[in-house]
Amino acid sequence: MNTAMLIAREEWRVLARNRAGLIASALLVLLILVSSFTSLERRSAIEADRERYQASVDTDFDAQPNRHPHRMVHYGQFVFRPIAPLAFFDAGVDSFTGNTIFLEGHRQNSANFAEARQSSLLLRFGQLTPAFVLQTLAPLLLIFLAFASVAREKERATLRLMLAQGVSGRSVIAGKLLGHGAIALAVGLPAFAVLVAFAANGAADGASALLMILGYGAWLLLWAALGVVVSALAARPRDALAILVGLWMVTVILLPRALPEAASAQSQLATKIETEIALHRDLLKIGDSHDPDDPYFNDFRDRVLARYGVATVEELPVQYAGLVSIEGERLTTQIYADAADRQIGSENEQNAFVHAFSALSPMIAIRQLSMALAGSDPAAHYDFLNQAESFRYDFVQQLNRMQAELLPSIEGDDPRISAANWQKVPRFSYEPANPLGRPADIIWPFAVLLGWIAALAGLAAFAARRIGRSAR
Repeated sequence: MNTAMLIAREEWRVLARNRAGLIASALLVLLILVSSFTSLERRSAIEADRERYQASVDTDFDAQPNRHPHRMVHYGQFVFRPIAPLAFFDAGVDSFTGNTIFLEGHRQNSANFAEARQSSLLLRFGQLTPAFVLQTLAPLLLIFLAFASVAREKERATLRLMLAQGVSGRSVIAGKLLGHGAIALAVGLPAFAVLVAFAANGAADGASALLMILGYGAWLLLWAALGVVVSALAARPRDALAILVGLWMVTVILLPRALPEAASAQSQLATKIETEIALHRDLLKIGDSHDPDDPYFNDFRDRVLARYGVATVEELPVQYAGLVSIEGERLTTQIYADAADRQIGSENEQNAFVHAFSALSPMIAIRQLSMALAGSDPAAHYDFLNQAESFRYDFVQQLNRMQAELLPSIEGDDPRISAANWQKVPRFSYEPANPLGRPADIIWPFAVLLGWIAALAGLAAFAARRIGRSAR
């Protein structure tokens, strides 16, 4: 057995006698298991509610009586976003953005302009999930286990004794890194086992689960290495502890919360009221589709009459009001889409600003990687909004076409079409985006984590040389 392995075994023996460290490690493992169980239960409950509500909404829509199609445009539909399989591990921004959107005519989904989304704090101190425990609490445990790993040997003069016996500084550092690296992976093992089990039974994509395990493995190894390196460079254990806790507070707590505030100040989002006012102004510019005397729609009427080769709207083979609704919906949808694009663009600017500092705070990198692979990041939410909006437009226009094409054959002052037509309207079916389809959101965080590990390896080599020189 080589020297490094002997030193690693000795480190494990010392830690095994550290009762406080054992209790803290056991509590963290228990916390990971409890958070996994509660997150899975919460996800199952939400999914069950979502399926029940979606079925109820669809049934109610189909059960509507004979009606004017435009009444159904305003009756609308609720659509619910299924929670991504791995979102139980990292809820990401789902709690802020919500999973329900009401779709109706003349308006884009209200979730686009929800008050909660006006905040820049999309990256926040989250709920109890395995990701939260691994990202925030596990590094603190690894610090308390590793801060004295080398500094203790200096303080007790056992390091000098080891060097006098011919042990090299490189072997000392390698043994300490090996010992604490194995401990770091053991701490994350329960969470990794949950991910493997979840992927093995087909509940989640295996590639995403594997990448998440690799990402969190790198994150935990980073903190174990940081603890050993700082301990090797510090003169006393208490100095190493102060430095490591300070680094944890800055990189895990301070920067991930201060940077979104700075991003918000740099690129402010419009409030809900400001957005509504701007939309109202834009809508006034195009006219009112419900006003048959509106100037824009007078021109539209002339174009329609020319296209059908008739002189009056009464001679049209279709209902003119239905054509007006189709055109009005097309115009208003474009305005709402432009506003949504501006909103998403501003939010992306904020997120890009924060992610630019991930090299200083690897917490930002692991969180971006975790949310992307879990399907709970802002990009996944935007994808849901886009699919919902695309469905809303098709659903409303189908009802508008029913109005234009079916009503002319129905007589009476209050024409209504058969309720059987509501069942021809398609239902929303969300197709989750593949996290691996956005490689930049995965490669860059991995590069940051590996860059930190490489930098720590360089510092470890420097510390090993310094220890070796101290023996001469």
